[in-house]
Amino acid sequence: MLNIILCGAPGSGKGTQSQYIMEKFGLQHLSTGDVLRAEIASGSKLGVHIDALISRGNLVPDDMMYGVIDNYLRNLPKDCKGIILDGYPRTVPQAESLTELLKKYKMDAIMIDLLVDEQLLIQRLIERGKVSGRADDNLNTIRHRIAVYHNQTEPIAHYYLHHGNYCPVNGNHSVEDVFLQIEGIIKRETKK
Repeated sequence: MLNIILCGAPGSGKGTQSQYIMEKFGLQHLSTGDVLRAEIASGSKLGVHIDALISRGNLVPDDMMYGVIDNYLRNLPKDCKGIILDGYPRTVPQAESLTELLKKYKMDAIMIDLLVDEQLLIQRLIERGKVSGRADDNLNTIRHRIAVYHNQTEPIAHYYLHHGNYCPVNGNHSVEDVFLQIEGIIKRETKK
């Protein structure tokens, strides 16, 4: 089973590349952002709390995210070829918890890190905000989200590098060129 942690700053193309990977390799996709937005849309007390955090560009607490991932892994279909985790882990403690959680299900994962220049990230997110209407795609929140990424999420690259399952990808190119890099990594990993 091939499991991929797709990482990158906001606007790096995680959602887009996840779609390509799903279509080409038949992997299941868990976008924690989609799961959290669905909880917000439900209007639940938890959803209101999550909305308050996300709208300010902050991360959802680790214990909430751990429960979401554990529930997802527990309910994977038996014929699952693998999963793509998009948006999780976002902190080193989450990466450590995920490693233990994957072991519980006799799984491992590689991290594919989409590296994109900051100006390009801002440009992409501003454009996305014009189309999507997402409340968190405004310049102040974007800058805060990128700062949170640098402080809290970027360090997980070192964690996965140390564990020998870190795969960087130059995300400054076209969607198709980025996917070609990812496809090469996946093909190499599946031959191991």
